[in-house]
Amino acid sequence: MATLLTLADAHLAYGHRALLDGASLALHEGERVALIGRNGEGKSSLMKVLAGLERPDDGELQLAAAVAGAGPARAYVAQEPAFGDGASVFDAVAEGVAEARALRERFEQAAHDHAAAEELDRLHALVDAHQGWTWEQRVREALQRLALDGAAQVAALSGGQRKRVALARALAAAPALLLLDEPTNHLDIDAIEWLQELLARRRGALVFVSHDRAFIDAVATRIVELDRGRLRSYPGSFAAYEAAKARELEAEALAHARADKLLAAEEVWVRKGVEARRTRSVGRVARLVRLREQRAARREQLGRVRLGVDAAPPGGRIVAELDAVSMRFGERLLIDRFSATLLRGDKVGLIGPNGVGKTTLLRLILGELVPTAGTVRRGTRLEVAYFDQMRAALDLEATLAHTISPGSEWIEFGAGASRPVRKHVMSYLGDFLFAPERANSPVRTLSGGERNRLLLARLFALPANVLVLDEPTNDLDIDTLELLEQLLQDYEGTVFLVSHDRRFLDNVVTSTIAWEGDASFGGRPGLWREYEGGYEVWKEQRERARVVRPVSLPPALAAPSGPLAAPAPPGAPARVKLTYREQRELEALPARIEALEAEQRLIAASLADPAFYAREASRAGELSRRHEEIEQQLMSCLERWEALGAR
Repeated sequence: MATLLTLADAHLAYGHRALLDGASLALHEGERVALIGRNGEGKSSLMKVLAGLERPDDGELQLAAAVAGAGPARAYVAQEPAFGDGASVFDAVAEGVAEARALRERFEQAAHDHAAAEELDRLHALVDAHQGWTWEQRVREALQRLALDGAAQVAALSGGQRKRVALARALAAAPALLLLDEPTNHLDIDAIEWLQELLARRRGALVFVSHDRAFIDAVATRIVELDRGRLRSYPGSFAAYEAAKARELEAEALAHARADKLLAAEEVWVRKGVEARRTRSVGRVARLVRLREQRAARREQLGRVRLGVDAAPPGGRIVAELDAVSMRFGERLLIDRFSATLLRGDKVGLIGPNGVGKTTLLRLILGELVPTAGTVRRGTRLEVAYFDQMRAALDLEATLAHTISPGSEWIEFGAGASRPVRKHVMSYLGDFLFAPERANSPVRTLSGGERNRLLLARLFALPANVLVLDEPTNDLDIDTLELLEQLLQDYEGTVFLVSHDRRFLDNVVTSTIAWEGDASFGGRPGLWREYEGGYEVWKEQRERARVVRPVSLPPALAAPSGPLAAPAPPGAPARVKLTYREQRELEALPARIEALEAEQRLIAASLADPAFYAREASRAGELSRRHEEIEQQLMSCLERWEALGAR
């Protein structure tokens, strides 16, 4: 397999920090490489080096003939693509074929001016090589494939639509090497799945930066990690990468431990008395110097974010009850007769394309909007913490410390508890990998991933029993994503999650509210349905429903809004495979029920004993309340056990 690109011993530093420290990479024809790494490691800078937009401080980048020239042989799509002022979508996409367009115009002008035959032949060959005769067709095909209106103005488009325009510009160029930096940001799930299928079928080479594990598994043939300035290659799936990485880190930790032990022993030796210094070996002293230099030059692996959330006292059992709720803005119907009951402890995912009303539905649930029709009954004692997708709540000029704890150096957790815990803001920022010297830096100096991390830090410092997370995964590195997953799985409160990260949804949510207003699935405008399980369960049930319900089915005959069971063969009960999280929950429920019943029996025995009132009459009210709480918990556990067991 021919090599398209080779990066050898590349070095790149900004200030005192080395982003590339002897990095090397070889890219072959047809390869699809996923570039991963921590936030701030330098992935975007490396992509710009590969795209020829930046030069490394040292090292060499060699390109094969197929990509050595300028123009469409190498195309790069940045995280935040830039476009000319006042450009239409067609003009912006046509920039990808600018060289082919210019060559054809030169040929046509030369033919009009009756240029020499040799010049015409040369230009004709160049136009052929750049597929210049069909550049308009390539632009129109790219617009059609990405569902873009060529007459629209780029300035009026949303972030997701602008990313589509940038992708269309790169695809129209038909490059031998395509470089994509976070291509799934701002795209909804349908667009992400469409893009991954397109890239998997594409013949040319591809390098892309992504933290979407499902996208990586579907597209990549190889994973390359940028870790402490070096590039490490891992063939195969993301799961194979994780296993190999764990083995590497374990071996690295052992090697460092051995080196540190040897260095400590040599330091003790060199500091011995006068007699030892007279007889010490010159070679041994030289080895000590080398050990000191190696220890000083070692770049340790970054720590992991330590996530924890300040939980408010639990609210009522019901968080929200929606009965035939509809929401209309002018002539547009976003939500049509949706009903659901959301309980304390539910982890609810909201799925749907951009612009169909996910945020509107959330605001209805939280009581921030009044429905056009229907009723919403909210629970009691709800404390809501909201993660804003657009980071609108961040003051870019405020310092990190002020953002986390305005007017105080301390953060208090469990304010309602008998013994609240206090933590210094510097220590708390350190839990989220912000060095103490950055605590007084303004927010505007942070990268996108760091701003998301700061938002999470502020969110988890708020006492809450309801978390609303609107696209929390954008720009977060994979390590932080996995830790956030674990925290949300263990969180005892209620979670509402809007995300286009399918793996994240599957690992966190227990139920899904999905938009199904697509006519191709027999839907109607404003149709939302509730499902048990995560994204993969919803996708499977949607596909089954599409087979069972013909596309031509009139909307009036479509299934009503509300929890939808999977279609099953006649005579067979409908069953849905439990997720791993649900299976663990089902296995733990009997022990939980037994423990609650045992506690309830002890309380009942105490309350029935006359001697108890003589000894501890003041505790009678407390125990009675606890007896009632256990009764409610038992009912919830039994209902959940029955629901999971039936599936």
